[in-house]
Amino acid sequence: MNCRKLPSEPRRIFPAAKAPSQQPSHILVVDVTSPSWANTCSVLSEALENVLCLACGLAGPCRVPLLSLYVVQPQQECLLPFTQVRENFARIQACISELRSLPAEGCFPQGGNGVLQAVQDGLQQFKQYSRHTAAGGSTNNSVEITILTSQPSRDMVKQLEKKLQDVDLVSLRRIQVIEVVKRDFLEPEDVEQCVPAEEPSSDVAILGMDIEVQTVEDNVISLEMLFKTWLHDHGTEREQLHLLLPSGSFGHAAAPKNTIMCLKCDLQERLLDPALLLGTADGTGRAADASSPWHMAAWPSTALHKLRVLKALKSEGVCESVLYGPPFIIKPTSCWQLDWDELETNQHSFHALCHSLLKRKWMLLARHEPQNIGPNWNVVVYPYYVIVPSDSATLLVKAVAIRELLLPSAFPALLAEHPERVRGPIEVSHSLSALLSPQQITREGNGCDNV
Repeated sequence: MNCRKLPSEPRRIFPAAKAPSQQPSHILVVDVTSPSWANTCSVLSEALENVLCLACGLAGPCRVPLLSLYVVQPQQECLLPFTQVRENFARIQACISELRSLPAEGCFPQGGNGVLQAVQDGLQQFKQYSRHTAAGGSTNNSVEITILTSQPSRDMVKQLEKKLQDVDLVSLRRIQVIEVVKRDFLEPEDVEQCVPAEEPSSDVAILGMDIEVQTVEDNVISLEMLFKTWLHDHGTEREQLHLLLPSGSFGHAAAPKNTIMCLKCDLQERLLDPALLLGTADGTGRAADASSPWHMAAWPSTALHKLRVLKALKSEGVCESVLYGPPFIIKPTSCWQLDWDELETNQHSFHALCHSLLKRKWMLLARHEPQNIGPNWNVVVYPYYVIVPSDSATLLVKAVAIRELLLPSAFPALLAEHPERVRGPIEVSHSLSALLSPQQITREGNGCDNV
């Protein structure tokens, strides 16, 4: 069995850690003076409605606590003052309907400083809102600003740097300038990539942050993915995972407990747990069981997890049928409490591990170390995970079934060669070919991936 009994100790249920969410509020500034606003309006409204409907319906802690929406035409107008997202989807939907009804292109002159005015007004409103809610015990005190525009993003960054020098930015966590462009004007390598701003000026130093510049295609999927970044856990108070590497080389024998390296990492959801969608908009529905020992990254991550690497496995030797549960991304930590040198060293070590695993075509088998072992425990369950490398600077982690969970399975092996005389109602190869377009078939002949 994968558990250890401690005698003479009563059984205790695994506790679920609870802590306030560190999610920031959001100010969305939409510049409607662009020539292509007519097309952008429809896709933006649909993407925003889809994501906010999802955010309202997710069980568990609220991922988007407050939202404010401004439009610039060319003067700013606040369509939605700061509003709690949960339990207010009807009001948010009415705001999006108003956004859809704005006049089409050509009705507003371009230029002006409406975007800057909207940013300043939004920060002032958030400051006043924070003062009001602080008296009631609320601790949400950070905000992010997202500016959607079709104007040249770098010009807008320069204006922001100049105008915000004398503004109180203590509560501002991040500014994003999103340039929405048509596919015809978007280079393939620029799709949904963050582009660093021009050479840092003294204004950036005064701001104390970098203004992120991003180019996004004007379609629903691209904009949805942009807004879905709001659903990630943005807490950086501490690292979320310690990856404990064994001393000596990886082998097929259990590694000794002493370690020579501890990689400090963060966990990020790859997809939303379907169990979270079973809840209602007021958060009273059933969510994923964060108290379960098999649930590694209960959102938001409030406990420090430790994975002790036991073995290195050949990638082709791992059967997908024994992996289960939502996958999570492991990446180097961005905890602000660590000094810069430690963050840099930790990141380099993490990247070295990724390269080593890819080069050898290995996966890692790791055991989740028990948390809060105390005198009242009598059973400690050890969940196991497989850590998979990728071409990106991240690792994928999935739970692997232990022996007690496995059911017997005995299936015949696939024949090495296709029998010449075997024919079904439809020839299999022809059926597969029918699923591929002529362009995909050509790519397949050139050795390209069609999946």
